[in-house]
Amino acid sequence: MANDIKIISLSSHNALASEICGHLEMPLTQTETIRFGNENMLFTCHENVRESDVFVIQTSCPPVSENIMELLIAIDALKHASARRITAVLPYFPYARSDKKDRPRISITARLMADLLETAGANRVLTMNLHSPQVQGFFRIPVDQLDATPIVCDELRNTSELEDSVLVASDVSEAKDLKAYANRLNAPIAIIDKRRNDDSESPEAVSIIGDVADRNALIIDDEIASGGTMIAAADFLLKHGARRIEAAAVHPVLSGNAYDRLSSSTIERLVVTNTIPIPAEKLASHPIAINTVSVANLFAEAIRAIHTGSSISRLFT
Repeated sequence: MANDIKIISLSSHNALASEICGHLEMPLTQTETIRFGNENMLFTCHENVRESDVFVIQTSCPPVSENIMELLIAIDALKHASARRITAVLPYFPYARSDKKDRPRISITARLMADLLETAGANRVLTMNLHSPQVQGFFRIPVDQLDATPIVCDELRNTSELEDSVLVASDVSEAKDLKAYANRLNAPIAIIDKRRNDDSESPEAVSIIGDVADRNALIIDDEIASGGTMIAAADFLLKHGARRIEAAAVHPVLSGNAYDRLSSSTIERLVVTNTIPIPAEKLASHPIAINTVSVANLFAEAIRAIHTGSSISRLFT
């Protein structure tokens, strides 16, 4: 297997790539990315990839634009090095939230990312928990979307007091994802109703559908970015009688001052996956209880299935 499969880690998340290779019992392919003084990049693969099945791992995290360019340059280099097939492994898909034209004169940037990946030479894409499933339809090449819900549910089942808990969607639009968690954890659900009273970008929570009084509330989302929405939901739940607040999200984007916000919030614990690296210095300087569960084995099994031509659908359940 190691003779014609190559796993390449770019700059964004070497720890996850190394863990994936550990599950596959094979080394990372030796590569190098040089950044010149004019901010241009040169990617070099130091191993022969001719007729190899190549998997390039790059998640979307800061510096986002630089990581996107490195990914496209690497795919183009591998294509011209005669790789038999190139799979872009994107644990967190770049610009995943930009999936529709909901205001005038804007880009549907997730579609642009699909076009760029195909033009660069990617033959297929492997990703996880897209913000909107329709992003798969932007591609004309195969796209496999893994689901981290079972892994997050296992962590919650083992570490949370679920007997007296209620799962909460911080917005009606998030309610569709809540069902999968509720079915696995056999827990009731509640949905926060938000309304826009003016033209501002800040909706106001006006009511809650479901009962959270004297219960432990567990807020579920596909990602946590600035943390503002999740923290506001936590405060709203406490006002409606919730005992304590925990939260779970697949992608820990944690942008801007999210760490400062979370460390001073009413959220007692946050469960996330390692699709995006969390800097150790951020955790050291902020007293936040963050539990990170690994998705490396799931990605390793998906890579193995793609390489051998076996069914990948068993990983979706």
